[in-house]
Amino acid sequence: MPLLEVTNLKQHFTTKKGFLSEKTIIKAVDGVSISIEEGKTLGIVGESGCGKSSLGRSVLQLVEPTEGSVKFKGEEVIGMNAAQMKELRKEMQIVFQDPYASLNPRNTVRQILEAPLIIHNVGSRAERKEIVESLMDKIGLRKEQLRNYPHEFSGGQRQRIGIARALTLNPKLIIADEPVSALDVSVQSQVLNLMLDLQQEMDLSYMFISHDLSVVQHISDRVAVMYLGKVVEIADVEQLYNHPMHPYTQALLSALPIPDPTKKRDRIILQGDLPSPANPPSGCPFHTRCPIATKECAEIVPNLEEKSTNHLAACIHV
Repeated sequence: MPLLEVTNLKQHFTTKKGFLSEKTIIKAVDGVSISIEEGKTLGIVGESGCGKSSLGRSVLQLVEPTEGSVKFKGEEVIGMNAAQMKELRKEMQIVFQDPYASLNPRNTVRQILEAPLIIHNVGSRAERKEIVESLMDKIGLRKEQLRNYPHEFSGGQRQRIGIARALTLNPKLIIADEPVSALDVSVQSQVLNLMLDLQQEMDLSYMFISHDLSVVQHISDRVAVMYLGKVVEIADVEQLYNHPMHPYTQALLSALPIPDPTKKRDRIILQGDLPSPANPPSGCPFHTRCPIATKECAEIVPNLEEKSTNHLAACIHV
């Protein structure tokens, strides 16, 4: 049984520009089904605006989904009351994209890390002190730095503190929403390696959200590719990167740089802009930019189907 199982999840937002204007429905997440095995990492990739972050927040119930099912350890999460959700928060945590905005600038690192323990009534004051100091050691910072404020740390150090806060209650699942996109490349590798070490040490599962395909390849076991609120392809990381099936995945991977300057990759340049989630195209959502689209693509909504072993794609031409 998967640790997390998401079925046909939808997150639709309703907007209204003026008092007399019609309501507009923005389909940020539109029927996503994914699963994450215990101790594994599922990477979520796609262009900005494809619904990656909305998916993560909907899974955590930070925003109540419009429709669908989210099961954690086989138990339905949607519909839980406040007391049940508070208990579940111990096992499902999030690391935000901006390591500065997500930390309270008025609190010391000790206060930031102790807050989840106090909220959930975990341990005595001495036990909380021991847990917090142990976390600082895990993330490679000194316990003397617990008295410092967030502005006294570099971006990489702040993100380490954000990771430590997520680990405070010893969760099983962490949703990492673009956790290294604001960091320098050298610092990115340090934070990624830290996350991999912690995964082995604490048997963590990750939903790793990013637009950086190289980062996702490094950390993931399976990868789901999103476009306009839908998953268009999902496979094991080696399968997806070596044998992409969906034209959108192929276009994304064609933009990856090759370390060898003597070799060149055939670029696939997509035409047009990403359609608005408030007015998605008919049929396949990618057909307006797809280089192999036919008339049928504008009429048929492709299902996410298994095209080879554990390799799913939503394209009628695959």
